[in-house]
Amino acid sequence: MKILQINSVHYRRGGADVVYLNTGKLLEEHGHEVYYFSQKNENNYPASTSEFFIESTNYFSKTTIQKILSVPRFFYSFEAAKKLENLIKKYQPDIAHIHLYKADLTPAILNVLFKNSIPIVITLHDFGFICPHNLLLDGKMNICDRCVNGSPLNCIIHKCNRNNLVLSTLSSFEYIFQQTFFPFDKYFDTIIAVSHFSQQKHLESKKFNWDIKQLYNFFPDLKLTKPNTFKGNYMLFLGRLSEEKGIETLIEAWQLSKIKDILKVVGTGELLEKYKSKYYNNIEFLGFKKGDGLINLIRNASFIVIPSEVQENNPLTIVESYAFGKPVIASNVGGIPEIVLDNKTGFIFEMGSVENLSEKIKLAEKINPEEYLQMSQNARNFAEEHFDEDEHYNTLLSIYKETIDKYKKHK
Repeated sequence: MKILQINSVHYRRGGADVVYLNTGKLLEEHGHEVYYFSQKNENNYPASTSEFFIESTNYFSKTTIQKILSVPRFFYSFEAAKKLENLIKKYQPDIAHIHLYKADLTPAILNVLFKNSIPIVITLHDFGFICPHNLLLDGKMNICDRCVNGSPLNCIIHKCNRNNLVLSTLSSFEYIFQQTFFPFDKYFDTIIAVSHFSQQKHLESKKFNWDIKQLYNFFPDLKLTKPNTFKGNYMLFLGRLSEEKGIETLIEAWQLSKIKDILKVVGTGELLEKYKSKYYNNIEFLGFKKGDGLINLIRNASFIVIPSEVQENNPLTIVESYAFGKPVIASNVGGIPEIVLDNKTGFIFEMGSVENLSEKIKLAEKINPEEYLQMSQNARNFAEEHFDEDEHYNTLLSIYKETIDKYKKHK
């Protein structure tokens, strides 16, 4: 099968990008011809179709005048349409699988795929179909469902994009533009949600007639990955150091718990310098890590802590943690409670509660070796049942075939 994988970037910037790259590799390993369409960037991985990649937008690196002049490009990229048209003419893919496209590749690509009779599958990595700013958060970082069945103008009223009126207006108008000229329920033949939570949240919207399949993310080479059931002497936070990821709640809870273990913090973000400049007796800020260094940090931890204060879908951090047999302490938000089973694969705490998180941290530290071994094995068993790459491939290929067959019948 000839499969076109489409994403805003072609490097590991975030979870959606990792899934896009992992999916392409998985399909290639099973003998499929995989073509990629994305933006140019110095961090990109090699791709045989990179000649068709478009110039990067880089909105936040532009001057104010440049940003104003580039606003039309935010809505519709003629370059993306032309480059994708050329790629399709050369390779003639059987199906397209889109991951992230809004603002960067823009809905211009949808028209090209539609015109060339290529069925489209999209994975919902965020909430862009039901939220102009994709995150279901308002400008004050509160969880917000106003646009799920309400007006996208709520994004402007509540300054949902970075608490900035101009950016929020741009997000709102981009959403209205897409829904007017490129409605989601017209162009996408199959929609995949990466969690039951995301699936249900989209089904709650009365704006569209949804038919959504659910498929968790997977862990590459899970069968070759050996779990470490030994309880380390530190807990690990892994992710972006920003308000919505709950790092401030975690630091306060850690200090309140007064346990002997160390908290190791891996990641970068706008709050890194704020906390690195202060001294904490048992907290280490390690910055960005990757490769074997990152793997060893996960493998040798006792628990991975995920204090998110945003409605997560299917966090790759949990997928990775379970692959190595590491239980998780996580907030009860979004899709997290469906994969972190309280007192079985980790501990769940009330989102944003410093006191409740502190209690769970102390509980995790006191767990005895036998209890920890069982929890570690439970985490690994969950990964084998839900995040196995072979099962993921079989399900995904079935989705592709079903989508193509359905498209041909209704053509």
